[in-house]
Amino acid sequence: MPATVSIHGQWSTRLAFILAATGSAVGLGNIWRFPYIVGDNGGGAFVLVYLACILLIGLPIMMAEILLGRRGRQSPINTMLTVAREEGLSRGWGLMGWIGVLAGFLILSFYSVIAGWALAYVFKSGSGGFVGLDAEGSSELFGAMLASPEALLAWHTIFMVMTAMVVARGVRSGLERAVTILMPLLVLLLVVLVGYSMAQGEFMAGVQFLFQPDFSALSANAVLLAMGQAFFTLSLGMGAIMVYGSYLSSEASVAKTSGAVVAADTLVALLAGLAIFPILFAAGLSPGQGPGLIFVTLPLAFAEMPMGLYFGTVFFVLLVFAAWTSAISLIEPAVAFLVENLSLTRVFATTLVAMFAWLLGIGALLSLNVWSGYTLFEMGILDLLDYLTANILLPLGGFLIALFVGWRMTERSVQSELRLKLGFVYSLWYFLVRYVAPIAILVVFLRAVGVV
Repeated sequence: MPATVSIHGQWSTRLAFILAATGSAVGLGNIWRFPYIVGDNGGGAFVLVYLACILLIGLPIMMAEILLGRRGRQSPINTMLTVAREEGLSRGWGLMGWIGVLAGFLILSFYSVIAGWALAYVFKSGSGGFVGLDAEGSSELFGAMLASPEALLAWHTIFMVMTAMVVARGVRSGLERAVTILMPLLVLLLVVLVGYSMAQGEFMAGVQFLFQPDFSALSANAVLLAMGQAFFTLSLGMGAIMVYGSYLSSEASVAKTSGAVVAADTLVALLAGLAIFPILFAAGLSPGQGPGLIFVTLPLAFAEMPMGLYFGTVFFVLLVFAAWTSAISLIEPAVAFLVENLSLTRVFATTLVAMFAWLLGIGALLSLNVWSGYTLFEMGILDLLDYLTANILLPLGGFLIALFVGWRMTERSVQSELRLKLGFVYSLWYFLVRYVAPIAILVVFLRAVGVV
């Protein structure tokens, strides 16, 4: 039988795990990506499809990934080797762990670059950089930052050091202490921004846009996008949730814990929409601005609103906190593997992973300026890393998790780890993880790579 406690430590409470897993899930995807894809895809109808996908795909896969992590009590690679051996299956299933660790590492490399943008904007906003800004000035401000490799390198380095400092301290002293401080602060900042939107923005217009469905604005592509966002927003398939699950107490309910994480992550995404859309509508700006919504369009709104200087700064601090809690989960699977297999100290393993991710991140940031003329498959390094992870590695990892838990593990093993009473809830989860989730992920994957 696998170990009952990970050599890396264990969360002190179920709440600590919920905060950590929610911190992993809540990131740039919730506060940067979610609002702009909702804005691009008609608002309320897209949100309804997204919520349905969270329940039908995200929650079942999260339960399966936590189940595996707690079963193996090691890094994702060693967990899959251990559980496969216990089930009498091929060592080839260890590849699933490698996919997760690699995906997390690659994402961290360019995620740190984008988080660096948020760090830079904290200081731009706080120093009055948004005052008197017009549309052309906002675009030029963002463009000037991307065109400066020195500035991008400085912010990328600072953020990577911030991330490594937390992870090097271990599970309880580092990961747990960070998330128990950062997550409540993140929620507090978000609530403050929603209050600001209620006071100064077109709040009811934002509510209607977010929750009043207009199915005529919903395309087939939007449905697939909602499925993909539901899956990716929960940090599934990248090893983070699996390794966090390995630190979860044997007494904690996988189902209840997963439900709490999914609910918290979804709430943050919806609150982000309630904070952002009323501010945009009050400034007469369109929500359908694509990826530039946060860094180009939103500063314009803050420039025109009362106390926009202060609340713009609060918003970008919020964005940094969200990115930080996600980044520490991205680096953890690789660090855990090095500690287990090479007997490295945690500090040295963290330094090693962070250094290599930082170096790859330099390539990503240079692709935005001095290396912009060099492409592979018609993509720069940052776009290529994003495409490879979001469209190939993550859905492949999630698909394999569903196959392994739904079809290769014995149902007895699944039941003993899940500890969910046999009945409708268990039968529904098992059906979703065996049929609905893998088929949906496969459709998203095939669509992303251009097969369908």
